[in-house]
Amino acid sequence: MKNIGILGLGNIARKMASTVNLMDDVNLYAVASRSIDKAELFKEEHFAEVAYGSYLELVQDENIDLVYIAVPHSHHAKLIELAINNNKPVLCEKAFTTNLEEAKRVIALAHEKKVFVAEAIWTRYLPSRYIIEQLLESDIIGKISLIDSNLGYKVVENERINKIELAGGALLDLTVYPINFTCMFLGSDIKNINSTVIKMKSGVDGIENVTFVYNNGILATLNTSVYSRLNRKGVIYGSKGYIEIENINNPEKISIYNEEGELSQEILPPEQLTGFEYQVNACFDAIDEGLLEPKQMPHSEILRMMEIMDQLRKSWDIVFPWEE
Repeated sequence: MKNIGILGLGNIARKMASTVNLMDDVNLYAVASRSIDKAELFKEEHFAEVAYGSYLELVQDENIDLVYIAVPHSHHAKLIELAINNNKPVLCEKAFTTNLEEAKRVIALAHEKKVFVAEAIWTRYLPSRYIIEQLLESDIIGKISLIDSNLGYKVVENERINKIELAGGALLDLTVYPINFTCMFLGSDIKNINSTVIKMKSGVDGIENVTFVYNNGILATLNTSVYSRLNRKGVIYGSKGYIEIENINNPEKISIYNEEGELSQEILPPEQLTGFEYQVNACFDAIDEGLLEPKQMPHSEILRMMEIMDQLRKSWDIVFPWEE
């Protein structure tokens, strides 16, 4: 039985806790918050064994096999380093860090200390990813010319989303998904990136339209909003048809259309517990193999995604307080 410890006890931590409780070979061992009362309540609600009132206490617990970090982006790098320095493998929520510099630093530390580190961008680990890859490799839609994707939820009232001091905005929370969706299937050999942004009153990004122009001539368009729920679809267009993915965040249906626009096939991804189980299993598989990174989301890809997001923020003139 593998023991997981969770740092930060918000909504995403609740989903991970619920997932772990459904798994057969993984145990929700410990939870930690800066408030012991909150940790104790979370422990009781989610059947953890131990509650800690500090993050340090959790990462020093010898019984923990993997630390899952679910705090705001602004605190990711510091807590990844805390876990690494205590020899604890880490699965950190997306976005991995707030910028490329932080990501390089913590990954370098992980390699120096020989400690496993992964990013919890769950779409990279889902079976649907491989279904789509196999369809593209089969040439069922021919030569790709365009990918379009979008993701939006009405989260504008969320305090964390509004605060620049917590690395808020749409980019690190939402746009990270269309970016990963696009790069999973097209790679990241991008010639240039163009974008338009509408900022929130606090100065962080609220709506964005991003265009990737690839060196091979393929175009990708990405749209994100914190003001409304978008249809969350991804469409991959080819010379012989197109593939439509229902919900790029966690694909519910994959539909293949021919060049006349007629539906030729529908694929439903395998049933899942919550979808989070795949990243947990991937981490433990990699750790058991003695790897420092999961095959599904290697460190080189983490760095490339952070580089793209840094480039976007720079073009929007959005600077986090610790970067000034």
